[in-house]
Amino acid sequence: MNLAEYASFDGVGLHHLISSGQVSAAEVASAALNALGAVNPKINAVVECWPAEAYPTVSWEREHQPLAGVPFLIKDLGVAMKGRRSEMGSRLGEGLVAPADSNLMGSFRKAGLVTLGRTTMPELAVSTTTEARVCGPTRNPWNLDRGAGGSSGGAAAAVAAGIVPLAHATDGGGSIRVPASCNGLFGMKPTRGRVSNGPAVDEVWNGLGVNFAVSRSLRDSAALLDAVNGGGIGEPYYIAQPANSYLSELQQSPGRLRIGFMPNPPDSGRTAPVVADAIFAVARCLETLGHNVEETALDLGVSWDSFVHANAQIWTANAALRLNVLSSATRRPITAEILEPATFAVYEYGCRVTATDLLAALQVRNVVSRAVGRFFQDHDIILSPTLPELPPQIGEYNKDEGSMDGLGWIAHVFRQSPFTAWSNVTGLPAMSVPLSFDGETGLPIGAQFGAGFGREDILFRLAAQLEAAMPWHARRPPVWAGAS
Repeated sequence: MNLAEYASFDGVGLHHLISSGQVSAAEVASAALNALGAVNPKINAVVECWPAEAYPTVSWEREHQPLAGVPFLIKDLGVAMKGRRSEMGSRLGEGLVAPADSNLMGSFRKAGLVTLGRTTMPELAVSTTTEARVCGPTRNPWNLDRGAGGSSGGAAAAVAAGIVPLAHATDGGGSIRVPASCNGLFGMKPTRGRVSNGPAVDEVWNGLGVNFAVSRSLRDSAALLDAVNGGGIGEPYYIAQPANSYLSELQQSPGRLRIGFMPNPPDSGRTAPVVADAIFAVARCLETLGHNVEETALDLGVSWDSFVHANAQIWTANAALRLNVLSSATRRPITAEILEPATFAVYEYGCRVTATDLLAALQVRNVVSRAVGRFFQDHDIILSPTLPELPPQIGEYNKDEGSMDGLGWIAHVFRQSPFTAWSNVTGLPAMSVPLSFDGETGLPIGAQFGAGFGREDILFRLAAQLEAAMPWHARRPPVWAGAS
Protein backbone atom coordinates (compact mmCIF):
# COMPACT_ATOMS: atom_id res chain seq x y z
CA MET A 1 0.00 0.00 0.00
CA ASN A 2 1.57 3.28 -1.08
CA LEU A 3 1.06 6.59 0.69
CA ALA A 4 -1.38 8.01 -1.86
CA GLU A 5 -3.61 4.96 -1.44
CA TYR A 6 -3.31 4.94 2.34
CA ALA A 7 -4.05 8.63 2.84
CA SER A 8 -7.05 8.58 0.49
CA PHE A 9 -9.08 6.43 2.90
CA ASP A 10 -10.74 7.31 6.17
CA GLY A 11 -10.64 4.83 9.04
CA VAL A 12 -13.83 2.98 8.10
CA GLY A 13 -12.52 2.69 4.54
CA LEU A 14 -9.19 1.27 5.73
CA HIS A 15 -11.01 -1.26 7.88
CA HIS A 16 -13.04 -2.38 4.87
CA LEU A 17 -9.82 -3.03 2.94
CA ILE A 18 -8.49 -5.07 5.86
CA SER A 19 -11.65 -7.05 6.54
CA SER A 20 -12.11 -7.86 2.85
CA GLY A 21 -8.56 -9.18 2.61
CA GLN A 22 -7.32 -6.57 0.14
CA VAL A 23 -4.55 -5.51 2.56
CA SER A 24 -3.38 -6.66 5.96
CA ALA A 25 -3.52 -4.60 9.13
CA ALA A 26 0.28 -4.76 9.22
CA GLU A 27 0.51 -3.25 5.73
CA VAL A 28 -1.79 -0.41 6.77
CA ALA A 29 0.24 0.23 9.91
CA SER A 30 3.44 0.25 7.88
CA ALA A 31 1.92 2.84 5.55
CA ALA A 32 0.98 4.97 8.56
CA LEU A 33 4.57 4.89 9.80
CA ASN A 34 5.77 5.90 6.33
CA ALA A 35 3.26 8.76 6.35
CA LEU A 36 4.58 9.86 9.73
CA GLY A 37 8.13 9.84 8.44
CA ALA A 38 7.13 11.85 5.38
CA VAL A 39 5.28 14.74 7.02
CA ASN A 40 5.99 14.84 10.75
CA PRO A 41 9.38 16.57 10.32
CA LYS A 42 7.47 19.47 8.72
CA ILE A 43 4.61 19.79 11.20
CA ASN A 44 6.01 18.35 14.47
CA ALA A 45 2.75 16.68 15.52
CA VAL A 46 3.94 13.35 16.96
CA VAL A 47 6.24 13.50 19.95
CA GLU A 48 6.88 9.76 20.20
CA CYS A 49 6.30 6.79 17.89
CA TRP A 50 5.87 3.17 18.93
CA PRO A 51 6.67 1.05 15.86
CA ALA A 52 6.48 -2.12 17.97
CA GLU A 53 2.69 -1.60 17.91
CA ALA A 54 2.70 -1.49 14.12
CA TYR A 55 2.42 -5.16 13.22
CA PRO A 56 -1.05 -6.14 14.39
CA THR A 57 -3.39 -8.94 13.57
CA VAL A 58 -7.12 -8.34 13.74
CA SER A 59 -8.70 -10.98 15.96
CA TRP A 60 -11.94 -12.71 15.05
CA GLU A 61 -13.96 -11.04 17.78
CA ARG A 62 -12.84 -7.60 16.60
CA GLU A 63 -12.95 -8.05 12.85
CA HIS A 64 -16.50 -6.67 12.64
CA GLN A 65 -15.61 -3.51 14.55
CA PRO A 66 -15.70 -0.72 11.93
CA LEU A 67 -12.31 0.70 12.99
CA ALA A 68 -10.42 -2.54 13.69
CA GLY A 69 -6.87 -2.44 12.31
CA VAL A 70 -6.92 1.34 11.82
CA PRO A 71 -3.79 3.33 12.80
CA PHE A 72 -4.36 5.72 15.69
CA LEU A 73 -2.54 8.22 17.91
CA ILE A 74 -3.23 9.28 21.49
CA LYS A 75 -2.72 12.69 23.03
CA ASP A 76 -0.06 13.13 25.71
CA LEU A 77 -2.86 13.70 28.23
CA GLY A 78 -6.22 12.28 29.27
CA VAL A 79 -5.62 8.64 28.40
CA ALA A 80 -3.16 6.17 29.91
CA MET A 81 -1.54 3.36 27.90
CA LYS A 82 0.23 0.77 30.03
CA GLY A 83 4.00 0.94 29.73
CA ARG A 84 3.98 4.12 27.62
CA ARG A 85 5.02 7.60 28.63
CA SER A 86 2.49 10.30 29.47
CA GLU A 87 4.34 13.56 30.08
CA MET A 88 1.60 16.18 29.56
CA GLY A 89 3.80 18.30 27.31
CA SER A 90 5.99 19.26 30.25
CA ARG A 91 9.58 18.86 31.36
CA LEU A 92 8.15 18.32 34.82
CA GLY A 93 6.54 15.07 33.67
CA GLU A 94 9.42 13.85 31.50
CA GLY A 95 9.83 10.08 31.68
CA LEU A 96 6.53 9.39 33.48
CA VAL A 97 5.17 5.98 32.44
CA ALA A 98 1.57 4.82 32.82
CA PRO A 99 1.30 1.71 35.06
CA ALA A 100 -2.01 0.56 33.54
CA ASP A 101 -4.50 1.27 30.79
CA SER A 102 -7.25 3.77 31.52
CA ASN A 103 -10.85 2.82 30.73
CA LEU A 104 -10.73 4.75 27.48
CA MET A 105 -7.52 3.04 26.39
CA GLY A 106 -9.24 -0.27 27.02
CA SER A 107 -12.08 0.86 24.75
CA PHE A 108 -9.62 1.87 22.05
CA ARG A 109 -8.05 -1.58 22.24
CA LYS A 110 -11.45 -3.34 22.12
CA ALA A 111 -12.29 -1.31 19.02
CA GLY A 112 -9.18 -2.79 17.39
CA LEU A 113 -7.40 0.53 16.89
CA VAL A 114 -3.64 0.28 16.39
CA THR A 115 -2.01 2.97 18.55
CA LEU A 116 1.29 4.08 17.07
CA GLY A 117 2.34 6.99 19.28
CA ARG A 118 1.43 10.13 21.17
CA THR A 119 0.85 13.63 19.90
CA THR A 120 2.07 17.06 20.94
CA MET A 121 0.17 19.45 23.18
CA PRO A 122 0.79 22.68 25.12
CA GLU A 123 2.14 22.23 28.62
CA LEU A 124 -0.64 20.93 30.92
CA ALA A 125 -3.22 21.82 28.20
CA VAL A 126 -3.72 25.34 29.56
CA SER A 127 -3.67 26.92 26.09
CA THR A 128 -5.36 26.76 22.71
CA THR A 129 -2.12 26.79 20.77
CA THR A 130 0.39 23.92 20.65
CA GLU A 131 3.81 25.52 21.02
CA ALA A 132 5.29 23.76 24.03
CA ARG A 133 8.95 24.49 24.71
CA VAL A 134 9.65 20.86 25.50
CA CYS A 135 9.21 19.83 21.85
CA GLY A 136 8.74 23.03 19.84
CA PRO A 137 5.73 24.38 17.94
CA THR A 138 3.31 22.18 16.04
CA ARG A 139 2.67 23.68 12.61
CA ASN A 140 -0.52 23.84 10.61
CA PRO A 141 -0.43 21.58 7.51
CA TRP A 142 -2.43 24.23 5.61
CA ASN A 143 0.18 26.91 6.29
CA LEU A 144 3.39 26.11 8.14
CA ASP A 145 3.70 29.65 9.46
CA ARG A 146 0.40 29.26 11.35
CA GLY A 147 -0.43 27.43 14.55
CA ALA A 148 -2.36 24.18 14.69
CA GLY A 149 -4.56 25.24 17.60
CA GLY A 150 -4.74 23.44 20.91
CA SER A 151 -4.64 21.87 23.18
CA SER A 152 -5.10 18.85 20.87
CA GLY A 153 -3.00 20.52 18.19
CA GLY A 154 -0.71 17.57 17.54
CA ALA A 155 -3.65 15.23 17.09
CA ALA A 156 -5.34 17.58 14.65
CA ALA A 157 -2.22 18.35 12.61
CA ALA A 158 -1.40 14.63 12.33
CA VAL A 159 -4.89 13.79 11.08
CA ALA A 160 -5.05 16.77 8.71
CA ALA A 161 -1.68 15.84 7.18
CA GLY A 162 -2.74 12.23 6.59
CA ILE A 163 -0.62 10.43 9.19
CA VAL A 164 -3.70 8.76 10.68
CA PRO A 165 -7.39 9.16 9.79
CA LEU A 166 -8.44 9.95 13.35
CA ALA A 167 -6.74 10.58 16.69
CA HIS A 168 -7.58 10.88 20.37
CA ALA A 169 -8.14 14.40 21.69
CA THR A 170 -9.40 16.11 24.84
CA ASP A 171 -11.51 19.21 25.40
CA GLY A 172 -11.64 21.31 28.59
CA GLY A 173 -12.45 24.67 26.98
CA GLY A 174 -12.44 24.00 23.25
CA SER A 175 -9.39 21.77 22.82
CA ILE A 176 -11.05 19.39 20.35
CA ARG A 177 -13.00 22.00 18.41
CA VAL A 178 -10.33 24.72 18.19
CA PRO A 179 -7.69 22.55 16.47
CA ALA A 180 -10.41 20.92 14.37
CA SER A 181 -11.27 24.37 13.05
CA CYS A 182 -7.63 25.35 12.53
CA ASN A 183 -6.86 22.15 10.59
CA GLY A 184 -10.05 21.58 8.60
CA LEU A 185 -11.32 18.57 10.57
CA PHE A 186 -14.48 17.33 12.21
CA GLY A 187 -14.28 17.63 15.99
CA MET A 188 -17.01 16.51 18.38
CA LYS A 189 -17.01 17.37 22.08
CA PRO A 190 -19.35 14.78 23.64
CA THR A 191 -21.80 15.33 26.47
CA ARG A 192 -20.30 15.23 29.96
CA GLY A 193 -20.27 11.58 31.08
CA ARG A 194 -20.53 10.11 27.58
CA VAL A 195 -16.89 8.92 27.60
CA SER A 196 -15.11 7.64 30.72
CA ASN A 197 -12.21 9.56 32.27
CA GLY A 198 -11.58 6.75 34.77
CA PRO A 199 -10.51 4.92 36.70
CA ALA A 200 -7.79 7.19 38.10
CA VAL A 201 -9.83 10.34 37.50
CA ASP A 202 -13.54 10.94 38.09
CA GLU A 203 -13.98 14.46 36.74
CA VAL A 204 -11.51 16.42 34.64
CA TRP A 205 -11.42 20.06 35.73
CA ASN A 206 -14.60 19.64 37.82
CA GLY A 207 -16.53 18.29 34.86
CA LEU A 208 -15.28 20.73 32.23
CA GLY A 209 -12.96 18.25 30.50
CA VAL A 210 -13.91 15.37 28.19
CA ASN A 211 -12.10 12.85 26.01
CA PHE A 212 -12.83 11.97 22.41
CA ALA A 213 -11.19 12.56 19.01
CA VAL A 214 -10.69 14.53 15.80
CA SER A 215 -11.19 12.97 12.36
CA ARG A 216 -11.32 13.63 8.63
CA SER A 217 -14.76 12.03 8.22
CA LEU A 218 -18.05 12.02 10.07
CA ARG A 219 -18.39 8.26 9.95
CA ASP A 220 -15.04 7.76 11.68
CA SER A 221 -16.11 9.96 14.59
CA ALA A 222 -19.53 8.30 14.74
CA ALA A 223 -18.02 4.81 14.70
CA LEU A 224 -15.52 5.75 17.39
CA LEU A 225 -18.18 7.23 19.67
CA ASP A 226 -20.17 4.02 19.26
CA ALA A 227 -17.07 2.14 20.43
CA VAL A 228 -16.14 4.28 23.44
CA ASN A 229 -19.39 5.67 24.82
CA GLY A 230 -20.36 4.42 28.25
CA GLY A 231 -18.72 4.57 31.65
CA GLY A 232 -16.83 2.20 33.88
CA ILE A 233 -17.49 1.15 37.46
CA GLY A 234 -18.13 4.02 39.86
CA GLU A 235 -18.46 6.80 37.29
CA PRO A 236 -19.50 10.20 38.73
CA TYR A 237 -22.11 10.74 36.02
CA TYR A 238 -24.73 8.49 34.49
CA ILE A 239 -25.95 9.17 30.96
CA ALA A 240 -28.42 7.00 29.08
CA GLN A 241 -27.10 4.97 26.17
CA PRO A 242 -28.18 6.27 22.76
CA ALA A 243 -31.26 4.68 21.22
CA ASN A 244 -29.41 4.00 17.96
CA SER A 245 -25.80 3.76 16.88
CA TYR A 246 -24.22 7.07 15.98
CA LEU A 247 -23.09 5.55 12.70
CA SER A 248 -26.72 4.88 11.78
CA GLU A 249 -27.68 8.46 12.71
CA LEU A 250 -25.69 9.70 9.71
CA GLN A 251 -28.40 8.19 7.50
CA GLN A 252 -31.24 9.99 9.30
CA SER A 253 -32.72 13.38 8.46
CA PRO A 254 -32.37 16.00 11.21
CA GLY A 255 -35.84 17.31 10.42
CA ARG A 256 -36.60 21.04 10.49
CA LEU A 257 -34.47 22.51 13.25
CA ARG A 258 -34.78 25.71 15.27
CA ILE A 259 -31.29 27.18 15.02
CA GLY A 260 -30.06 30.16 17.01
CA PHE A 261 -27.28 31.91 15.11
CA MET A 262 -24.61 33.75 17.15
CA PRO A 263 -22.17 35.43 14.72
CA ASN A 264 -20.27 37.40 17.38
CA PRO A 265 -18.72 36.07 20.59
CA PRO A 266 -20.30 36.49 24.03
CA ASP A 267 -17.35 38.59 25.28
CA SER A 268 -18.64 41.64 23.33
CA GLY A 269 -15.87 41.21 20.78
CA ARG A 270 -16.35 41.06 17.04
CA THR A 271 -15.73 38.20 14.64
CA ALA A 272 -13.17 38.90 11.90
CA PRO A 273 -14.85 39.75 8.56
CA VAL A 274 -13.48 36.70 6.75
CA VAL A 275 -14.85 34.38 9.44
CA ALA A 276 -18.15 36.28 9.69
CA ASP A 277 -18.67 36.01 5.92
CA ALA A 278 -18.08 32.27 6.10
CA ILE A 279 -20.46 31.70 8.99
CA PHE A 280 -23.22 33.80 7.39
CA ALA A 281 -22.86 31.59 4.30
CA VAL A 282 -23.41 28.54 6.52
CA ALA A 283 -26.52 30.18 8.00
CA ARG A 284 -27.90 30.82 4.51
CA CYS A 285 -27.22 27.22 3.53
CA LEU A 286 -29.12 26.02 6.59
CA GLU A 287 -32.10 28.15 5.55
CA THR A 288 -32.08 26.62 2.07
CA LEU A 289 -32.11 23.19 3.74
CA GLY A 290 -35.38 24.15 5.41
CA HIS A 291 -34.21 25.05 8.90
CA ASN A 292 -35.47 28.04 10.85
CA VAL A 293 -32.43 30.25 11.51
CA GLU A 294 -32.62 33.36 13.67
CA GLU A 295 -29.79 35.58 14.82
CA THR A 296 -29.50 35.56 18.60
CA ALA A 297 -27.15 35.87 21.55
CA LEU A 298 -26.38 33.22 24.15
CA ASP A 299 -27.24 34.39 27.66
CA LEU A 300 -24.70 32.85 30.03
CA GLY A 301 -26.57 34.07 33.10
CA VAL A 302 -23.48 35.92 34.36
CA SER A 303 -21.20 38.61 32.97
CA TRP A 304 -18.30 37.62 30.73
CA ASP A 305 -15.80 38.69 33.39
CA SER A 306 -17.55 36.50 35.98
CA PHE A 307 -17.60 33.61 33.51
CA VAL A 308 -13.86 33.90 32.87
CA HIS A 309 -13.05 34.35 36.56
CA ALA A 310 -14.97 31.21 37.53
CA ASN A 311 -13.25 29.19 34.80
CA ALA A 312 -9.89 30.53 35.97
CA GLN A 313 -10.55 29.28 39.50
CA ILE A 314 -11.38 25.83 38.17
CA TRP A 315 -8.60 25.64 35.59
CA THR A 316 -5.81 26.90 37.82
CA ALA A 317 -6.75 24.97 40.97
CA ASN A 318 -6.92 21.74 38.99
CA ALA A 319 -3.67 22.53 37.18
CA ALA A 320 -1.93 23.20 40.51
CA LEU A 321 -3.06 19.82 41.85
CA ARG A 322 -1.92 18.04 38.70
CA LEU A 323 1.46 19.74 38.82
CA ASN A 324 1.89 18.74 42.46
CA VAL A 325 1.12 15.14 41.52
CA LEU A 326 3.61 15.28 38.65
CA SER A 327 6.27 16.77 40.90
CA SER A 328 5.75 14.03 43.47
CA ALA A 329 5.90 11.30 40.81
CA THR A 330 9.03 12.57 39.07
CA ARG A 331 10.70 14.12 42.16
CA ARG A 332 11.34 17.33 40.26
CA PRO A 333 10.64 20.71 41.88
CA ILE A 334 8.01 23.05 40.51
CA THR A 335 10.06 26.04 39.46
CA ALA A 336 10.00 28.81 36.87
CA GLU A 337 13.06 27.19 35.30
CA ILE A 338 11.23 23.90 34.64
CA LEU A 339 7.76 25.19 33.78
CA GLU A 340 6.89 27.61 30.99
CA PRO A 341 5.98 31.15 32.12
CA ALA A 342 2.24 30.77 31.56
CA THR A 343 2.11 27.40 33.29
CA PHE A 344 4.07 28.67 36.27
CA ALA A 345 1.74 31.68 36.53
CA VAL A 346 -1.25 29.34 36.41
CA TYR A 347 0.33 27.21 39.15
CA GLU A 348 1.01 30.15 41.45
CA TYR A 349 -2.50 31.49 40.98
CA GLY A 350 -4.05 28.05 41.46
CA CYS A 351 -2.22 27.56 44.74
CA ARG A 352 -3.96 30.67 46.08
CA VAL A 353 -7.48 29.50 45.12
CA THR A 354 -9.32 28.55 48.30
CA ALA A 355 -11.98 25.90 48.78
CA THR A 356 -14.62 28.62 49.01
CA ASP A 357 -13.29 30.22 45.82
CA LEU A 358 -13.69 26.90 44.03
CA LEU A 359 -17.18 26.35 45.40
CA ALA A 360 -18.16 29.84 44.26
CA ALA A 361 -16.86 28.98 40.78
CA LEU A 362 -18.96 25.82 40.76
CA GLN A 363 -21.99 27.91 41.65
CA VAL A 364 -21.28 30.03 38.56
CA ARG A 365 -21.11 26.77 36.60
CA ASN A 366 -24.60 25.99 37.86
CA VAL A 367 -25.98 29.43 36.91
CA VAL A 368 -24.50 29.14 33.41
CA SER A 369 -25.85 25.62 32.97
CA ARG A 370 -29.37 26.70 33.92
CA ALA A 371 -29.26 29.75 31.65
CA VAL A 372 -27.99 27.82 28.62
CA GLY A 373 -30.47 25.05 29.38
CA ARG A 374 -33.27 27.58 28.97
CA PHE A 375 -31.86 28.51 25.57
CA PHE A 376 -32.30 24.92 24.42
CA GLN A 377 -35.92 24.92 25.46
CA ASP A 378 -36.57 27.28 22.53
CA HIS A 379 -33.84 26.12 20.14
CA ASP A 380 -32.54 22.76 18.92
CA ILE A 381 -29.12 24.04 17.86
CA ILE A 382 -26.86 27.02 18.35
CA LEU A 383 -24.59 27.99 15.45
CA SER A 384 -21.50 30.16 15.76
CA PRO A 385 -17.98 30.33 14.39
CA THR A 386 -15.66 27.98 16.23
CA LEU A 387 -13.04 30.74 16.38
CA PRO A 388 -13.40 34.48 15.81
CA GLU A 389 -10.15 34.72 13.80
CA LEU A 390 -8.03 32.65 11.45
CA PRO A 391 -5.26 30.61 13.12
CA PRO A 392 -2.51 32.96 14.38
CA GLN A 393 1.09 33.03 13.25
CA ILE A 394 3.49 30.80 15.17
CA GLY A 395 4.77 32.78 18.15
CA GLU A 396 1.95 35.35 18.17
CA TYR A 397 -0.28 33.64 20.73
CA ASN A 398 2.38 33.30 23.44
CA LYS A 399 4.36 36.47 22.89
CA ASP A 400 3.18 38.20 26.10
CA GLU A 401 2.87 35.18 28.39
CA GLY A 402 5.70 36.29 30.65
CA SER A 403 3.81 39.41 31.69
CA MET A 404 0.57 37.72 32.82
CA ASP A 405 -0.54 36.20 36.09
CA GLY A 406 -2.70 33.09 36.11
CA LEU A 407 -6.00 34.94 35.80
CA GLY A 408 -4.58 37.10 33.04
CA TRP A 409 -3.43 34.03 31.12
CA ILE A 410 -6.83 32.32 31.32
CA ALA A 411 -8.52 35.57 30.23
CA HIS A 412 -6.11 35.65 27.27
CA VAL A 413 -6.96 32.04 26.34
CA PHE A 414 -10.68 32.85 26.48
CA ARG A 415 -10.21 35.92 24.26
CA GLN A 416 -8.63 33.67 21.65
CA SER A 417 -11.49 31.15 21.73
CA PRO A 418 -14.57 32.83 23.23
CA PHE A 419 -17.17 30.64 21.49
CA THR A 420 -16.24 27.25 22.90
CA ALA A 421 -16.09 27.21 26.71
CA TRP A 422 -19.84 27.51 27.37
CA SER A 423 -20.32 23.87 26.33
CA ASN A 424 -17.59 22.71 28.73
CA VAL A 425 -19.14 24.59 31.64
CA THR A 426 -22.61 23.21 30.86
CA GLY A 427 -21.46 19.73 29.83
CA LEU A 428 -23.41 19.94 26.57
CA PRO A 429 -22.24 18.46 23.25
CA ALA A 430 -20.80 20.64 20.50
CA MET A 431 -18.97 20.09 17.25
CA SER A 432 -16.76 22.00 14.83
CA VAL A 433 -17.48 21.24 11.18
CA PRO A 434 -14.99 22.33 8.45
CA LEU A 435 -17.53 23.94 6.14
CA SER A 436 -15.50 26.93 4.90
CA PHE A 437 -12.04 28.01 3.76
CA ASP A 438 -10.50 31.44 3.36
CA GLY A 439 -9.84 32.05 -0.32
CA GLU A 440 -6.84 34.29 0.28
CA THR A 441 -4.85 32.17 2.76
CA GLY A 442 -6.37 28.75 2.09
CA LEU A 443 -6.90 28.29 5.83
CA PRO A 444 -9.92 26.34 7.12
CA ILE A 445 -12.79 28.00 8.99
CA GLY A 446 -14.85 25.82 11.32
CA ALA A 447 -18.53 26.29 12.11
CA GLN A 448 -19.53 25.32 15.64
CA PHE A 449 -22.88 23.71 16.44
CA GLY A 450 -24.10 23.02 19.98
CA ALA A 451 -27.10 20.99 21.14
CA GLY A 452 -28.94 20.00 24.30
CA PHE A 453 -27.84 17.41 26.82
CA GLY A 454 -27.18 14.00 25.28
CA ARG A 455 -28.06 15.12 21.75
CA GLU A 456 -24.98 14.01 19.84
CA ASP A 457 -27.48 12.21 17.60
CA ILE A 458 -28.98 15.43 16.27
CA LEU A 459 -25.51 16.91 15.76
CA PHE A 460 -24.41 13.92 13.68
CA ARG A 461 -27.59 14.10 11.59
CA LEU A 462 -27.10 17.79 10.91
CA ALA A 463 -23.40 17.35 10.13
CA ALA A 464 -24.22 14.64 7.58
CA GLN A 465 -26.77 16.91 5.93
CA LEU A 466 -24.22 19.73 5.75
CA GLU A 467 -21.50 17.40 4.48
CA ALA A 468 -23.70 16.71 1.47
CA ALA A 469 -24.62 20.36 0.97
CA MET A 470 -21.16 21.88 1.62
CA PRO A 471 -18.73 18.96 1.09
CA TRP A 472 -15.28 19.19 2.65
CA HIS A 473 -13.90 15.65 2.59
CA ALA A 474 -11.86 16.01 -0.62
CA ARG A 475 -9.90 19.10 0.46
CA ARG A 476 -6.21 18.48 1.14
CA PRO A 477 -3.58 20.71 2.77
CA PRO A 478 -0.23 21.52 1.10
CA VAL A 479 1.51 19.23 3.64
CA TRP A 480 -0.18 15.92 2.85
CA ALA A 481 1.20 12.42 3.27
CA GLY A 482 -0.60 11.26 0.14
CA ALA A 483 1.48 13.63 -1.97
CA SER A 484 4.78 12.19 -0.74
